[in-house]
Amino acid sequence: MTMDLRPSYPAYRDSGVPWLGEVPEHWKVLPGRACYYEKKEPNTGLKEKTVLSLSYGQIVIKPEEKLHGLVPASFETYQIVDPGDIIIRPTDLQNDWNSLRFGLSHHRGIITSAYMCFHTKGVLDRSYGHLLLHAYDLRKVFYGLGSGLRQNLDWRDFKYLPCCAPPISEQVAIVRFLNYIDQRIRRSIHAKRKLIELLNEQKQAIIHQAVTRGLDPNVPMKDSGVEWLGEVPEHWEVSRVKNEFDCLNSRRVPLSGIERGAMTLRRYDYYGASGVIDKVDGYLFDDELLLIAEDGANLVLRNLPLAIIARGKFWVNNHAHILKPKFGNLEYLAAVMEWLNYMPWISGAAQPKLTQDRLMNIAIAVPPREEQDRIVGITAKKTSSLSATINHSKREISLLREYRTHLIADVVTGKVDVRHISLPDESNIETIFGEDVEPLDNETCALAEVECAVEIEE
Repeated sequence: MTMDLRPSYPAYRDSGVPWLGEVPEHWKVLPGRACYYEKKEPNTGLKEKTVLSLSYGQIVIKPEEKLHGLVPASFETYQIVDPGDIIIRPTDLQNDWNSLRFGLSHHRGIITSAYMCFHTKGVLDRSYGHLLLHAYDLRKVFYGLGSGLRQNLDWRDFKYLPCCAPPISEQVAIVRFLNYIDQRIRRSIHAKRKLIELLNEQKQAIIHQAVTRGLDPNVPMKDSGVEWLGEVPEHWEVSRVKNEFDCLNSRRVPLSGIERGAMTLRRYDYYGASGVIDKVDGYLFDDELLLIAEDGANLVLRNLPLAIIARGKFWVNNHAHILKPKFGNLEYLAAVMEWLNYMPWISGAAQPKLTQDRLMNIAIAVPPREEQDRIVGITAKKTSSLSATINHSKREISLLREYRTHLIADVVTGKVDVRHISLPDESNIETIFGEDVEPLDNETCALAEVECAVEIEE
């Protein structure tokens, strides 16, 4: 289907708001208090027991297994949420620029009272009201607001927020159009992710073969003497992590979110358990080192790499072990450390942890240095086409997400006219941000889940 995306409305007027610019002449620009009201309904007497959470722009029912540490009595402090309510995470604007802070609930349940709960007034369709805030969120409008050291939002920040209010019929048309486009984009991204998943499996199979058996399929094997390690090439040495690496954990320095937020240059990567989590002014290391997660849910979930090579100038907090090879090939040893199953050495159920002592005593099989270099070189050649296709697909996903972001913002704020676009039957259009649709950014979702499990990693 070819869409006639009209670039603009026939006539515009100045909204009076610099960041909003011009709006269609017949649209209203109203203060937030005329469009939304804040709901505060406490769960007194435990009237509701379905626990909800805000997960990257979606309001989802929290599984029972993730309610550890929460006693039923604490749910009295939660607030009740109804279908159509808009949930807002108003905290920590200064340090978190990645999370989507607004979600439209399709459930009745309860959610932490640390969040804000809005409902639309008669001038806004509830789905459009959510999309409007979502569009502002994508454009990072709220990051100039907020108060306190960690820049938290409250109702005062929304009372005078300029809100685009087209006629209700146009709001409905806008929501329907964006639902349709969102569905198509998600399907395309889902297909590309499936391709990436298959290519990664092929790539990992090649790497796994190389780091466990070497390059010669007919190499004589020997019993490693380590039950979980099994057989290894006869000429390889069975060593321990402490024999192959120096541990530099004593040089780690954690920085609080407030300390990082006060920095201005922010040119160096700041690493935590799951990779780069911020930018800072200074650096602790100017080297090529291997970082291994020390704690966090990712030790168990493996949504993200556990072994990360950090190069150049960077800072590391106290949630990642820092290893420097004594004489081995860094890329080869990184592949070995990523391949390992760490479950036997992880302690703690609610907060998984891999201690330095346990990490350094894990047994690994190590070939001679020359063979390590050959394995890295030949494996890189074998996987180069796979890596190129993976990177190309990731770039396509990034462009689709960028297109979606701009389109939502442009349509909701009247920069693009969609009133006369013909769409399929309503029954064929899924609801935007429904639970049955896959998140647009799996990597960001995985990182968010890992960081939340560690609470706020400092």
